[in-house]
Amino acid sequence: MNWSELLGFEAENTYKAVDNLMAMVNDEDLDWKPATGANWMTTGQLLKHMTDACGFCFKGFVTGDWGIPEGAECGDTPPEDMLPPAEALPAVESVAEARRQLEEDRRLAVEMLGSCSEEELAGKPATAPWDPRELMLGHRLLHMVGHLHQHKGQLFYYLKLQGKDVNTGHLWGA
Repeated sequence: MNWSELLGFEAENTYKAVDNLMAMVNDEDLDWKPATGANWMTTGQLLKHMTDACGFCFKGFVTGDWGIPEGAECGDTPPEDMLPPAEALPAVESVAEARRQLEEDRRLAVEMLGSCSEEELAGKPATAPWDPRELMLGHRLLHMVGHLHQHKGQLFYYLKLQGKDVNTGHLWGA
């Protein structure tokens, strides 16, 4: 198996499972968040975050375009300022909006992956705005699939805590 096959397979399966979990959310639950602890995203914020957790980052790594203002450099922002507190994060207005945006992000991931050669995936160095270490491009893209995968697990537990009838099959997209 090569990088393209691995990344394509993992991304498609993760997006499919995420979409299926999103379909289990009700619009009236978008403001829900765990009752204990601090700095939790609401369900609506989590869905919004998931809609650019992978494809958007694929684009950043593949093209170098992170949407950083002209004159600014990657690494200018201290890591602790890269992610604001949960209360400041945007949220979706509806589950339908989240699912549309997730599909757009999936298409972007597929497009960006398709624009890379195996040689680039295996050997092109890539840094992130939050991490100046050079890792190979394929490794960075795999991290982004893992990022979406991690939040898929978070959504699964949000649904469980909301009393939804979810099981391991839902988590893995079976």
